[in-house]
Amino acid sequence: MIGYGRYHYRYKSGREGDFLATGFSLRKSALSIYIMPGYADFGDILTRLGKHKLGKSCLYVNKLADIDLDVLSELIRAGLKDLDQHWPIQPT
Repeated sequence: MIGYGRYHYRYKSGREGDFLATGFSLRKSALSIYIMPGYADFGDILTRLGKHKLGKSCLYVNKLADIDLDVLSELIRAGLKDLDQHWPIQPT
């Protein structure tokens, strides 16, 4: 997994940890892009993205040629902005 930024989270249950703010990993079946913390609705951006599948906090893309990279950049920026409102992002 390759990532940028990190944040520390602490849930009401007391569970806490650290995770990357955004990143990607190569999988056999698809490229996994970790961009959405799951708090906001990015449906308007996703409709313009291109061919993808959506997980709880990640986006699955078979190949970059299937999506609009400018829209992906917009989505990453929106996801980071939303995440930073909940858990402050630190550079890595």
